[in-house]
Amino acid sequence: MRIRELTVDDTADALSLYSDLTFGPPCDDGAAFLAVLSHPGTCVVGAEDAERIIGMVTLHLLPNVTWGARPYALIENVVTATAHRGKGVGRLVMQGAIDRAWAAEAYKIMLLTGQKRGAGGFYEAMGFGAEDKTGMVLRRG
Repeated sequence: MRIRELTVDDTADALSLYSDLTFGPPCDDGAAFLAVLSHPGTCVVGAEDAERIIGMVTLHLLPNVTWGARPYALIENVVTATAHRGKGVGRLVMQGAIDRAWAAEAYKIMLLTGQKRGAGGFYEAMGFGAEDKTGMVLRRG
């Protein structure tokens, strides 16, 4: 298994994984994936096995004024293909994103996790904690 940044050539696999992740409609917009890949400070870290992307995470590095103007990172859309769950793929892609954030001198990494997914323990095992911040979401209907 290889951990690497995804490219436009990985669009079909990525869209399939996004569809596994969301409770919403299927994700089939390749242009939307390209927009993510081309956004400054953003990358998608994926796990490749047998020439297929079987897990991925989006990492956003965002400019900042505080903390010596060091960036902060936001992790989003962590997903592993159903057939590969429980095999450490999620941990590998998360560590790939964490390593990239620290290499960019980010002073913190944040993420939100849905309560319905039951993934809190996974993120806690990766070193994340909920004691410093409260996550809140405002959605437009």
